[in-house]
Amino acid sequence: MNIICFGDSNTYGYDPRGYFGGRYAADSRWVDILATETGWTVHNMGQNGREIPSAAPAFPDDTDLLIVMLGTNDLLQGRSPEQAAERLERFLSVVSLDRSKILLIAPSPVTLGEWVPSPQLIDDSHTFARLCRSLAERLGVRFAGAGAWDIPLAYDGVHFTEQGHKAFAAGLLEELK
Repeated sequence: MNIICFGDSNTYGYDPRGYFGGRYAADSRWVDILATETGWTVHNMGQNGREIPSAAPAFPDDTDLLIVMLGTNDLLQGRSPEQAAERLERFLSVVSLDRSKILLIAPSPVTLGEWVPSPQLIDDSHTFARLCRSLAERLGVRFAGAGAWDIPLAYDGVHFTEQGHKAFAAGLLEELK
């Protein structure tokens, strides 16, 4: 299987403990855990700070599964859950792969922390997750909600801890069975 994981810093494996934005070790990043546990070829297309792009890159035709998890940075930049969902719909609509090869994951809801000073952001992240589920149903793509996987977040209220990456990987592996 040839898998592409397209997302933001939680896909990249960002370690918020380091001043210059390092990464967790490979054995603590969900993308690498997925590759190790399955033996699949898994490409990490996570990028720190990525918001939902207006255009989709040309994903290779031999992609068996495209995992997309985006939206948290859009909310942190002041977009409403509805605006973020509209951007996500436009993005997914131009992905050239067959819909059966797309898995949309609603990001884990944020919690109060250094980057999340307001309960409104937490509410928005829950609303966005519900909108992602509806969007996936409307577009006919697979869906998973990371909020159900009990993912520990770092002090900033946004980024997975090492244990969070392991919990995410376990939830995703269960979803992919």
